[in-house]
Amino acid sequence: HSIYLLQCFHFIFRTPTMAGGLFAIDRDYFYEMGSYDEGMDIWGGENLEMSFRIWMCGGKIYIVTCSRVGHVFRKTSPYSWPGGVGRIINHNTQRIVEVWMDEYKDFFYQINPNVRATEYGDVSSRKKLRQKLNCKSFRWYLEHIYPESQLPIDYHSLGEIRNKATGLCLDTMGRKSGEKVGVERCHGQGGNQVFCLTEKKQLMTDDDMCIAVEDRIVKFVKCGAGNTEWQYDRETKTVRHINTDQCLGKPGPRDKDVPSLGKCTGSDDQQWIVGGLKEATM
Repeated sequence: HSIYLLQCFHFIFRTPTMAGGLFAIDRDYFYEMGSYDEGMDIWGGENLEMSFRIWMCGGKIYIVTCSRVGHVFRKTSPYSWPGGVGRIINHNTQRIVEVWMDEYKDFFYQINPNVRATEYGDVSSRKKLRQKLNCKSFRWYLEHIYPESQLPIDYHSLGEIRNKATGLCLDTMGRKSGEKVGVERCHGQGGNQVFCLTEKKQLMTDDDMCIAVEDRIVKFVKCGAGNTEWQYDRETKTVRHINTDQCLGKPGPRDKDVPSLGKCTGSDDQQWIVGGLKEATM
């Protein structure tokens, strides 16, 4: 038995987040840290809220791989879900991002702009709890607890990238790494038309793909690969690929849903309106 416990000790790993249905916590500590957010409804998101709160407010979360937990699922849900499951999840998630994610909540709202229409209630008591517990920032959480996150810590812009001449927006169109970048009518619904220009000069999507140039073709690649650096000029509104010194332009006659790449001229065809551009950057 003691040998088993000793072996178990070597397979304990800290984790940025935890599941909500199976965890162990000291009862006094649970209430000292604020228990559950009573403003949340029914189910969904409470595990993330507690994970952020524990790490940012001085606690730790570990996975004990040799533990054994039984989780019995009901065949049917006992809840009525007023307004639908989506409304409940959006309500709860907004409470999390408003209290704990600081300026990084913009990523959530850019990807899911329609969520703003969902009422999330009063979060003032949870913000006071955060102050009382002397909690750290979400930036600290990203830097020290979840550095593997694809969320860029420093960035210049976050939003759509719209071509001045055509009014079309860059769009992932559901394409994968190695496939061409798309352009499509701007829909203002976030999601596949949200791009982040990071401090590392990468044009990044929400699923960890970056825009690159291969054989003069504008493609998606996994972030971290080469040829992914771009420079946006506020004055000329051009998006210049640094390695080739060429600029992103509207689609050509052959590929009508793919941005072109050519010598930088500053024409309307090569001008892009970058959404969510921060002041005094670049």
